[in-house]
Amino acid sequence: MEQPKISEIRGMVVIADIPPGYTVSGNEMVLVGEDKLVGEVVRIFRRGDRVRVYIQVYEDTTGLMVGEPVYLTGKPLTVELGPGILNNFFDGIQRPLEIIKKVSGIFIRRGVQAKPLDRSRKRDVEIKVKEGDKIGPGSVIAEVPETSRIKHLIMVPPNYPEGTVKRVAGDGKYTIEDVIVTYEANGKEYELKLYHRRPVRRARPFLKRYPSEMPLITGQRVLDTFFPLAKGGTAASPGGFGTGKTVLQHQLAKRSDADVVVMVACGERGNEATEVVETFPELVDPRTGKPLMERTVLIVNTSNMPVAAREASIYTGVTIAEYYRDMGYDVLLLADSTSRRAEALREISSRLEEMPGEEGFPAYLASRLAQFYERAGRVQTLSGRVGSVSIVGAVSPQGSDFSEPVTQNTLKVVKVFRALSKKLAERRHYPAVDRLMSYSLYVDALKPYYRKIAPDYPEIRDEAMKILELEAELMDIVKIVGKDALSEPQKAILATGRLIREGFLQQNAFHEIDSYCPLEKQYRILKTIMTFYHEALRYIKAGGRVDNLERSEVYGRILRLKFVENERVAQEAQAIINELRKMVESIVASARASLSSLSVFVHV
Repeated sequence: MEQPKISEIRGMVVIADIPPGYTVSGNEMVLVGEDKLVGEVVRIFRRGDRVRVYIQVYEDTTGLMVGEPVYLTGKPLTVELGPGILNNFFDGIQRPLEIIKKVSGIFIRRGVQAKPLDRSRKRDVEIKVKEGDKIGPGSVIAEVPETSRIKHLIMVPPNYPEGTVKRVAGDGKYTIEDVIVTYEANGKEYELKLYHRRPVRRARPFLKRYPSEMPLITGQRVLDTFFPLAKGGTAASPGGFGTGKTVLQHQLAKRSDADVVVMVACGERGNEATEVVETFPELVDPRTGKPLMERTVLIVNTSNMPVAAREASIYTGVTIAEYYRDMGYDVLLLADSTSRRAEALREISSRLEEMPGEEGFPAYLASRLAQFYERAGRVQTLSGRVGSVSIVGAVSPQGSDFSEPVTQNTLKVVKVFRALSKKLAERRHYPAVDRLMSYSLYVDALKPYYRKIAPDYPEIRDEAMKILELEAELMDIVKIVGKDALSEPQKAILATGRLIREGFLQQNAFHEIDSYCPLEKQYRILKTIMTFYHEALRYIKAGGRVDNLERSEVYGRILRLKFVENERVAQEAQAIINELRKMVESIVASARASLSSLSVFVHV
């Protein structure tokens, strides 16, 4: 039979003629050329008695020649799911970078292949079923301690039928290629191993989707208190160059209370990706004291790698995230950045000669973004467990222009918008989240949870947001007429706004104490600041001036409250509030005495 061959090459897109006798389908994985470069069928049409296909190649096509063979695999682009994913580094199509480095050196050689999961390592396996048990999609058949923190559940793949267990291997050590359970369904036997393969573009099924009621705690005050993300929710962090997107993503990976973190470096600069690969294995999880990589998987596709693999890396990451979600874990997927994935779509679309949309992006940009973000959610899995996938995508709009297509189409599908401000970054205010442009649609749904921390937490948060809005309006007036033209209550708003900005919102990612702030401490700090505001209004009514409060020691102690140890913050906050009230009471008492003396004088 005649072999399919390359007929045309357009950069990352290769056109191949498929002779009669072959069957090819959309999104089928193929191997291109003598080097067997990995590719995916993205378009099919017929020309005479032959079928012509467009193939999106995930590797460098330099040196590829017309006439070289194309090998059909008959299956879509898939990833391997099983023990060994965590504490590992992969490229966009799940090739293990550590193994490839040993084979090809520091640069990935064309056509190099390696199995994603270690075939030789034997793992401790505890079988959870016995002969005669009924099992079906999502049923847990075994447990493997993947790391000291994560217990890996071996499940029946979602596309397998229900059946009866026939043979079971005993507890012991097995490689991922060993058959541990054999079951019969519809007169056919199925062999189950420690791993299975899953198409990356097909979302894993589940039984039920739950509403968002639990926040993803990050330890970042501006995120947790003002713009929270629910577990199973979606968020976007757009910002120009230098606004701290990558550092913020790293903080979420290190500090969030997710059970598993999947980081996708989609088109990242090589030096930043290298920093992640070198530093993350050395980091310690602050919650467990164990290595952070024990709950982390990194998917790295740097800017000098083939652009086609950028899109694949996004789907690879979310497929792995869904896999751990089905085990009942809360998974956080960090994508940095989705703009570079959109740029890859634009480049591929142009080579496919598709009609361009706004700014040259393909017309289906919005639907591709939605396909990715809509795979988030907190769900009841096929096994009955409850797990979640939360997605946080960084967006890199050119020139910090939030009106460009990627940012605008992302806003249509996410529920948390954390705009990163160039002006705040220039003033060294980090995280540089613009408090006036950003928003979260989960605030109302999460209020019951925050009331468990403190009954008045939501009201204090809302009042603080109102103060920030009023401060922004007053600052425009101050630029024109100066601060002296303001009334004392207005000056109190400015003084309180400064406390919120510098004493609460600003946070040092490299400070031993300030790097992570628990919700209880966040409440104590904000409660103290808002107490200052109300006491300042009492102080003003008694004839005091806000300038005196700003110059007081109490004001400085409030600014420094974020650096107080977590176990001491409640005591220190109460001491500040007591001292503040004492100051105000003294001037109020003085004012009452003066008023009383005046009344006596008038009476006489």
